[in-house]
Amino acid sequence: MNNFSIREFLRYFLMIDFLSGIRVGLKYFFKPKVTLNYPHEKGPISPRFRGEHALRRYSNGEERCIACKLCEAICPAQAISIDAEEREDGSRRTTRYDIDMTKCIYCGFCQEACPVDAIVEGPNFEFSTETRSELFYSKEKLLSNGDRWEKEIARNIEADTRYR
Repeated sequence: MNNFSIREFLRYFLMIDFLSGIRVGLKYFFKPKVTLNYPHEKGPISPRFRGEHALRRYSNGEERCIACKLCEAICPAQAISIDAEEREDGSRRTTRYDIDMTKCIYCGFCQEACPVDAIVEGPNFEFSTETRSELFYSKEKLLSNGDRWEKEIARNIEADTRYR
């Protein structure tokens, strides 16, 4: 027998390939898991994440939107429609603020165009619906989203301030 065949025989007889496979398996068995158990564990989300839309309020409860309609004008998908009227004190406020989420492409232009940070794309990515009509967001739905996610939205805007 030559030298090469003796090496193959010992490799086969001592099950070197099998043992090296076991070694790799044991190495990854004791490492921390990479996979998340999704509904119960959620991964980290960037402060710049663009999820479900929300309308924000000031700390005194008044809505931020001044009805400048910049978000409506800049929306490339034409998903936003706004109606506004003037109030007694001379300021303009929206009477209707609708977003068609079936058209929205989550580009973030509406958020960037808003001079008072009224419309934001919040951190919520779990907003599935059973019917298509539930994806037409009215002003009330957007304000309730803003109230629900205000703390996280404010924290994300603060974290992103350096880059704006």
